[in-house]
Amino acid sequence: MTRPRVYKTEAIVLKGMDLGEADKILTLYTPYLGKLSAVARGVRRPKSKLGGHLDLLTHSQLLLAQGKSLDVITQAQTLDSFLPLRQNLWLTGCALYAAELIDRFTAERVENPALYRLLLNALNWLIQTLDANLTLRYFELHLLELLGYRPQLQQCPLCQTQLKPTTNFFSPAHGGVLCPSCGTLEAEARPISLNTLKVMRYLQGNDYGIASKLRLDGGLAKELETTMGGYIRFHLEHEVKSVAFLNDLRRQEAKAHPFGPLSPGLRQ
Repeated sequence: MTRPRVYKTEAIVLKGMDLGEADKILTLYTPYLGKLSAVARGVRRPKSKLGGHLDLLTHSQLLLAQGKSLDVITQAQTLDSFLPLRQNLWLTGCALYAAELIDRFTAERVENPALYRLLLNALNWLIQTLDANLTLRYFELHLLELLGYRPQLQQCPLCQTQLKPTTNFFSPAHGGVLCPSCGTLEAEARPISLNTLKVMRYLQGNDYGIASKLRLDGGLAKELETTMGGYIRFHLEHEVKSVAFLNDLRRQEAKAHPFGPLSPGLRQ
């Protein structure tokens, strides 16, 4: 089916790159066109009509025209700027992390409306949450499921036995949690505590309204984050850049407030 020369779509701006003196190439995620790249001409000029409607992480309604290599954004109207995210550096970093995962895990023009809704919901959840770490872990698990990488948390992927309530082993290469017998034979598998496994199952099996009521202590949150970070790195085959940014923010806060609680971040 031939694409129309001019078309409308809503989109979330994942990232941008300057082009020439005033233009920008934007990576967008849309509900029915998937990820796409488009040019916003003149958007960096002070009086641009597109300015502000195409900022990073903005949810906008767009009108695009087909171009020779990249489509061109001709009109844009903000639907939600997620202003509270921009007013908090931690939340900004967490939102950028979610956007980077969408960008890294998806190919151009592959439709996935459920993944679009997950990202849109996650940006709203981050504004409302009391625990950004928990929100990101929920986002990660459901993103992986929508992309076909759902980790196996109920039975051992190798011997197919039901996992028992004990210390098991997490193996990114085998796609989930191994029983003690299989896990001890796999060099790359790492122990996973029973509580971490329970939390992963709970996040995987419930909607966000229920899952967000969980409260995790620091040690459990760290183990959960490390486990999920390793699984994501395995499938992406490289580091997630925004993780380093958040870790830098954490170190800066730790120096500024050595005896106070740290803001939520990432420990991959």
